[in-house]
Amino acid sequence: QVQLVESGGGLVQAGGSLRLSCAASGGTFSMYAMGWFRQAPGKERAFVAAISIGGGIINYEDSVKGRFTISRDNAKNTMYLQMNTLKPEDTAVYYCAGRGGRPERLINKYDYWGQGTQVTVSS
Repeated sequence: QVQLVESGGGLVQAGGSLRLSCAASGGTFSMYAMGWFRQAPGKERAFVAAISIGGGIINYEDSVKGRFTISRDNAKNTMYLQMNTLKPEDTAVYYCAGRGGRPERLINKYDYWGQGTQVTVSS
C-alpha cells in the first residue's frame, strides 16, 4: 500500500507558475504509474496528466498541453507537476494518484490517492 502526499499548492496570479510535488511512501514507487487530477469548485474530479513507471509515456489533458509538465524521480519517490502560464480556470484542488501498470486517464483506474493541495489562480 502506498501513501501519497501532495505539496506545493498556493495562491498565484494569472500567468504565474507553481510546482506541485507528490511524495510516496509505504510501497515501491517505481512499480506504479502516476497521475495528476484536479477538482474545481462545483465540478467533478478531472484528469490532468499521467506518466508511466519509467517516464516514457506521458499524457496530458488538452487544456494544459504546452503549459504543464509532469515528471517523476523514482530515486526520490516523488512525482512533480510544473505548472506555467497559470489561468484562473486552473483553480482547483490537485490530487496525485497511483496505480499498477500503464498510465490511465480514468479516475477509477487508480488505487492510491493523496489528500490534495489547493491551487488558486487570481485574475
